[in-house]
Amino acid sequence: MRDKAGNTDTRIGNLIVFDGECVLCSGFFRFMLERDRSRNFQFATAQSPLGQKLYRDLDLPTCDFQTNLVIVNGAVYQNLDAFAAAMRQLPGLWPLLSVCRFLPGLVKDPIYSLIARNRYILFGKTKTCLVPGPDVKARFASDGY
Repeated sequence: MRDKAGNTDTRIGNLIVFDGECVLCSGFFRFMLERDRSRNFQFATAQSPLGQKLYRDLDLPTCDFQTNLVIVNGAVYQNLDAFAAAMRQLPGLWPLLSVCRFLPGLVKDPIYSLIARNRYILFGKTKTCLVPGPDVKARFASDGY
């Protein structure tokens, strides 16, 4: 991941940053947690110090998280491309879902934006913060929770 000055942060490996209050986003986190058996990814909530820093570095809003971030080998993915990048890292047939990355931006960006803007209405918002057990907490990046 490169910051605004072009410096690479080598401490960040493969990472998924998600809105910890969004039911849909937290569901994606749980989905990845269960299927990422080789532990390719660490996780961070968008509300965490690390999540906030990454959103600021990318000039994204730090209070309205309409995109998950997926970082793979230093490349940062957003929106539907983030989902595709995450799917490519999973075993089995899951990488087939990454074909969505080939959709033209005129198609995938408006669809993603529509869902992202209405995610709390469509899927809900948690009233309490995620309280992970020790096994799950170990999967979070430093300052990611």
